Amino acid sequence: MKKTITVVIPTYNEEQNIQAVYNRVSSIFQSELADYNMEILFIDNASADRSRAIIEELCGRDHRVQAIFNATNFGFSRSSYYGLSQAEGDCAVMLYADMQDPPEVIPQFVAKWEEGYKVVTGIKSQSRENPLMYAVRGIYYKILSKISETEHIKQFDGFGLYDASFVKLLRKMKDPLPYLRGLVAEYGCRRTEVQYTQEKRKAGKTSFNFARYYDVAMLGLTSSTKAIMRMATFLGLIMAGICFLVAFITVVLKLVNWNYYDVGTAAIIVGIFFVGAVQIFFLGFLGEYILNINIRVMQHPIVVEERRINLRRSCDDET
Repeated sequence: MKKTITVVIPTYNEEQNIQAVYNRVSSIFQSELADYNMEILFIDNASADRSRAIIEELCGRDHRVQAIFNATNFGFSRSSYYGLSQAEGDCAVMLYADMQDPPEVIPQFVAKWEEGYKVVTGIKSQSRENPLMYAVRGIYYKILSKISETEHIKQFDGFGLYDASFVKLLRKMKDPLPYLRGLVAEYGCRRTEVQYTQEKRKAGKTSFNFARYYDVAMLGLTSSTKAIMRMATFLGLIMAGICFLVAFITVVLKLVNWNYYDVGTAAIIVGIFFVGAVQIFFLGFLGEYILNINIRVMQHPIVVEERRINLRRSCDDET
């Protein structure tokens, strides 16, 4: 019996790319992966354009195309994770509709999977996107790797292959704010990497803005490290020691030169503003941690489905 590979494609206002990514994936399976059954699972995050209509048309023409329509926009990370967790094949490939991560790498993923690897991660060795954005991502990954309690995979955005056993593990997790990259690094046993060159977006305009990049970055920081808040503790102790030392020296100098030593207000003002800035900075990070804790404690569902098309499993099936 042929093995089935499910290609999971998250979408949000991707009407210009959906047909193109379907054509490219289908062509790859026909030419290079003919020994496998193909499934394409689109998970749409409440698109406001014609994305859903195009997906429905593909589902009607090709029974191998599946769809999950979210009731509202639950964010990129949650929607992508949920779509991957619902894949029904012997393995699943995460692929984004903008095709910056080339579908032509999928046969390399499958070859590694057949060697026995359970997770195959796509690593961006080069990128044709904005050089500044690529450099900023590189700096972020380096910082996160240094302060994270677990290994962090550099230049990995989720594009890769996941064995059904790993998908089943994701399905069992009840985290309403999942961080896929961290979970892959922590639980992705028997993992290997395939390097590729990231392309430019083929069509349409990205929905990612500064706020969305910030959300993803903060999710990574608050989900994988406690170092920042510990840094606040140690920095507070160091600053307290410095302040005590400065205060002691000031008192001694004032007692020795009572009439000639002027403490002045400049140093006091600078000290107050510096300490206040540090406190506000770490209070902001503390707020990010508390916000994520609050979301996780409430245990809301990752997403709420409006409906699904052509899938064998129902949304209520947990196994």
